[in-house]
Amino acid sequence: MTADGFGTALRHRDADAHWLVQADGTRRRLPVERWHGPAEPATAAVVSRCAGPTLDLGCGPGRLTVALARAGLTTVGVDVSARAVALTRERGAVAVQADLFDPLPAEGRWRHVVLLDGNIGIGGDPARLLRRCRELLRPDGTVLVELDPPGSGTWQGRARVVSGRRRGPSFGWARLDTRAVHEPAAAAGLVVRELHPAGRRWFAELAVG
Repeated sequence: MTADGFGTALRHRDADAHWLVQADGTRRRLPVERWHGPAEPATAAVVSRCAGPTLDLGCGPGRLTVALARAGLTTVGVDVSARAVALTRERGAVAVQADLFDPLPAEGRWRHVVLLDGNIGIGGDPARLLRRCRELLRPDGTVLVELDPPGSGTWQGRARVVSGRRRGPSFGWARLDTRAVHEPAAAAGLVVRELHPAGRRWFAELAVG
């Protein structure tokens, strides 16, 4: 997760529970143990859609970055959290510490950009984030993004991570469901090629329009 506030959850993994708390009071439990584990079956559909150099934005501890690399793909994880980058490198994958809105390696030459685990919320503006992804892609590239289930709606605002008694800094965040993705995608010059469920989770493939 790229927002620096998620570093609280990564540094204090032993806390009883980790929550993403929105400014409107909505709380979502964060699957921190899943982030630290191996890539789960639901991510196989994402890995299978990657056929070239892939950028894993908000890579966290790197489980997907590792899975992509093991599939034979040139893969780089990106996260603003130093702890996340260190954990990804410990797993044997390549990762860089950076804000994804700052200059990144090989801009305009990536075949795929991946946004999992709610990372469509990074920065609090999905349209701006998808425009940034479009800048990173080559002309035949795709964005593979995890979305909220149909009917969940959208939300934009401030949020923070609460880990046990620890409260992280607030940051801009957003949520986007499968029905709402078309407008910000179009604003970024992308088209929704496919929406597909994997278990209880939903993913989309966005192609350069």
